[in-house]
This record gives sequence, C-alpha cells and structure tokens, in this order.
Amino acid sequence: MATTKRALSIGGKALGPYSSAVAHSSMVFVSGQLPMDPSTGDIAKVPLGEKCKLVLEAIKGLLALEGLGLEHVVKTTVFLTDLGDFAEMNQAYEGYFSAPYPARSTIQVAALPKGSPIEIEAIAMRD
Repeated sequence: MATTKRALSIGGKALGPYSSAVAHSSMVFVSGQLPMDPSTGDIAKVPLGEKCKLVLEAIKGLLALEGLGLEHVVKTTVFLTDLGDFAEMNQAYEGYFSAPYPARSTIQVAALPKGSPIEIEAIAMRD
C-alpha cells in the first residue's frame, strides 16, 4: 500500500489553503465540512438536522473517493455554534452510524465559516 499523501476533493474548492481531505497510508483525514447548498455554494437554508445530514453526506462522498464508507470512521469532531442544537444534531447523526460508533467530541464555538451553525471533521481508517 502506498504511503504517499493524496489530497481529495469533490464539488467546489476548499475555502482556504487546505485540502478537503487527505489520504495517507491507511488513514483518511477529512477537514471540517459545512452544510453547503451545491446549487448556490452558500450554507443550505434548511433545519439543523438537515444541515447535519448534508455535512455527513459530504464526508461520505470524500471517503468514497478512497473506497471507504462511514463504517470506516473512527473519530469525528462536531462543531456547533449553539449546544442547544445538540439533540437535533445527535438525532440526524445517529442515522449515519451504527455500533460500534466512532469516538466523538462535540464542541460549541463562537462562529464557523460562512455563518454555518455546524461543521464536522472526521478520521477514517482502512481495515
């Protein structure tokens, strides 16, 4: 298996000087993904639970570029601008993962890019 670092991307360009995801050896590191509306490039105007699903679908798409799925995710970090949204996020998130669930941290932050209320990053590992 090659150990060369590879940048991964789907859809639009990252918002800064970073890769949407990087594959290295048996691991894939997915940068924080936002709930983007693909038709406008803006944050989708949908409820928080739907925003969470958009983010997880983006992560799923990036992992698919390496032949991986969400079952390969070992760690996620969820950033919320309001922890009052935790239950809604958690309900949407639960629909994408099954036991044994990835390790997860959920952190309230003051602000996220483009005014998003949610961002999720992930680490996946090949079996």
